Amino acid sequence: MDNKFIVTIGREFGTGGRQIAKELADILGVKLYDRKLLDFMKERYNLTQDEIDKIKGKKQTWWTEFTRLYHQGMQWNESRYYETPTEDITSQKLYDDEELILRSLAEKESCVVLGRTGFHIFRDNKNAFKVFLIADKTYRRNMVARRLNINEGSADQLINKVDEARENFTKTFSGKSRYDARNYDLVLNVSGLDSKSVAQFIAQCVEQKLKD
Repeated sequence: MDNKFIVTIGREFGTGGRQIAKELADILGVKLYDRKLLDFMKERYNLTQDEIDKIKGKKQTWWTEFTRLYHQGMQWNESRYYETPTEDITSQKLYDDEELILRSLAEKESCVVLGRTGFHIFRDNKNAFKVFLIADKTYRRNMVARRLNINEGSADQLINKVDEARENFTKTFSGKSRYDARNYDLVLNVSGLDSKSVAQFIAQCVEQKLKD
């Protein structure tokens, strides 16, 4: 695909959304950005508006700087990643910095964005394909219990806690509910589907949209 594009992935907790996003990025041959990686980039490089302006003003391309940092961050991300039980409600300033990073990255290259109200950040981008993943409660309960080695009751509690936290985060910074299907190009129930098949289907949808 010649045109730059952004695929945003929102998901209910326990749908395997991160694995799907990772496989989708691999299929499309693009980078994956999620909260952990953005945290690393902000922590290691102080990527605020001022710093990004400085990078863009350097003789070497600012994309080279981002790419170098991305590969460092991916190593950190893979070694330290775990799906946290809550999504912290950060300050508006931190959220604005994060939005700035995502927009700056997407200006240069196609990517997959996991969470972070991506559907809202790229709502006016004609080459953005916005996805929300859902699944039956039983499927999600089993996945969370198995992955975290906890009982079903604890899995249910965790699912409710994470879903509520993510909804609060989304409403705080986008003013919208993440459950509103009008936010997305595709809402997909992944119950009983393997992550690779889901990723391949989404990739086909992205390719079709970019042809239109």
